[in-house]
Amino acid sequence: MNPDDLLARVTWSLIAEPSDIIAMTARDELGPVDALALAREASAAETHAILGDPPADPAADGGSRNPRRRIEQALARWRARLRVVDPAQHLELAGRRGIRVLVPETPQWPHVLADLRSAVPPCLWALGEGDVDLSARRGSVALVGSRASTPYGEDAAGTMAAALASRDIAVISGGAYGIDAAAHRGALAADGAPTIAVLAGGLDSLYPRGNTRLLESIRERSVLVSEAPMGTAPTRWRFLARNRLIAALAQVTVVVEASWRSGALSTARRADDLSREVAAVPGPVTSAASAGCHRLIRERGAVLVTEAAEVMELLPGAAPAGDSSHAVQDELDLFSPADRRVLDAVPPRSAATLAALADSVGRTPEEVLAAVGRLELFGAVRMDGDLVRRARR
Repeated sequence: MNPDDLLARVTWSLIAEPSDIIAMTARDELGPVDALALAREASAAETHAILGDPPADPAADGGSRNPRRRIEQALARWRARLRVVDPAQHLELAGRRGIRVLVPETPQWPHVLADLRSAVPPCLWALGEGDVDLSARRGSVALVGSRASTPYGEDAAGTMAAALASRDIAVISGGAYGIDAAAHRGALAADGAPTIAVLAGGLDSLYPRGNTRLLESIRERSVLVSEAPMGTAPTRWRFLARNRLIAALAQVTVVVEASWRSGALSTARRADDLSREVAAVPGPVTSAASAGCHRLIRERGAVLVTEAAEVMELLPGAAPAGDSSHAVQDELDLFSPADRRVLDAVPPRSAATLAALADSVGRTPEEVLAAVGRLELFGAVRMDGDLVRRARR
């Protein structure tokens, strides 16, 4: 591993927000080391000449239409933080806390993040010994949804996660309250494939506090991941930026329960942008908590799923799921339409002759006799002399 590249990546993690478009552009164009040299020394004019006109970022630069002005603001942001950060010290402190740094050259790096193109994080911070690279697993599925979940949504998420994990499918979510927590708990209960929590803040202070015990269980048995360095507080824009990582790590993203404007829908949009499969679990049509799921199905073509087998069907190279576990086969499914017509003609509480049945269904007595013989084998009817009766159950 190139030590200069490692330090440059850690430095970018410390000085630029995950959604900093100009930082992404600079790293993508120049690489982390040369981009950092530009951040330290170049003027706005020189930077503009190298990077051209970067896209506007309304959240970071106020949506200025002047590219030079946006670059000046970016350089000011980075240099203000460069004056106070010490990447080598940060790495040492992280190591003492058991937090490891992952870069593309390390074996644990999940190379599926390359699909993010310029939005690939400069590095990842990981807590726990589990694998972040899930390529050896049978598959990976993100289960996401609203924090303000209902018992219905939590039960659906937990049951689905347990079934997936027991089949060696890694379950990925965001460690938040509600659907995220239910998905992690379900996967942990199955004691199968790992569950990965992708957090929006630094791993030195687990958030949300109410899920500390759950997150510690994930750390002990799998891994917690964040692109945010230690000391970074989770904020709304970091949550939204974090969602692209969840979408990129998973082969399939399932929204279990989400309101009309739920943040979980941004994960689905990110997955869709990456050409990943997107699915949604339907809820009661009267439930506002599932309005976002119904919106995904109706407006964005998300696949409607109700159980783990239907989710697994969406994984690359997977076999068709077949009938739902709720499918009930009736004996009538085993009869031909002609045999069912004969059975329908047999009185439920009395009997009929073969001639009467033949007259009723418009077939010959010989054809009716053959049908009665088949129905008798299935125990649907019985012969009582010359009469045909329904069999007692």
